[in-house]
Amino acid sequence: MGVSTSVTVSRPQDGTALVTVDRPPVNALPVQDWFDLADAVRAAGRDPGVRCVVLAAAGRGFNAGVDIKEMRRTPGHAALLGANRGCYEAFAAVYDCEVPVVAAVRGHCLGGGIGLVGNADAIVASDDATFGLPELDRGALGAATHLARLVPPHLMRTLYYTSRTVTAAELHRHGSVWSVVPRDEVLATALALAGEIAAKDGYLLRLAKAAINGIDPVDVHRSYRFEQGFTFEANLSGVADRHRDAFARNRENRGNSTPADGPERERSEDTPETDAPETNAPEGNPS
Repeated sequence: MGVSTSVTVSRPQDGTALVTVDRPPVNALPVQDWFDLADAVRAAGRDPGVRCVVLAAAGRGFNAGVDIKEMRRTPGHAALLGANRGCYEAFAAVYDCEVPVVAAVRGHCLGGGIGLVGNADAIVASDDATFGLPELDRGALGAATHLARLVPPHLMRTLYYTSRTVTAAELHRHGSVWSVVPRDEVLATALALAGEIAAKDGYLLRLAKAAINGIDPVDVHRSYRFEQGFTFEANLSGVADRHRDAFARNRENRGNSTPADGPERERSEDTPETDAPETNAPEGNPS
């Protein structure tokens, strides 16, 4: 079933729905795609024949956040507000999905990608996967709520302040990534895990998901909304525009060698071109 040009839903095996994002070149999503993704995940979770959802992406990376190009070419705050609400809806849809969600991550997982996987129930990642929030380098804030679900508190703060990334292997050591496999085995491994989950009673799985969310020590919805307010403040102050414009100019001047994870790291040919995490802005912000 096609949801949009960028988000599709399929049923690769009994009891499992596969939601796939495909927005070349790097899966940096415009506003509408965030809403489409939210709708797809929610619909899959409501389907009585689905007992587990796998969230995956085509192309070279899982997600590069919000489409900065859309942000820059849209006058006023319309795109900012739209991205803010769209990201909130997509992240919430993953967390609130009636059945468990397994994220299948290959390559880069930045900005909004952290919001998605941080709210998933399980993560399978490729051995070349990297995770991070380059928000400060893009004039945004947000998704620390979700990064904090992947790494310990002090590491989260250091990663956030430096805009550095961590590898799937590092997250596996922290227990937040279930398994790390070669790139071409990620989807099969995620589907195998989903199949193991989907073999359980569907009614009990839904009760279990609701129970686990109910005992979560952090209200992820409220926590993330709080963060978004500060991104909106950054945009109103003008500092966000300056950083976005500087990022775009830097890319134009340096091409694919633009820093990916912070000033000291250089982009490889496969690093996202528009990663960007504005995907974490407030109610009126990209995230």
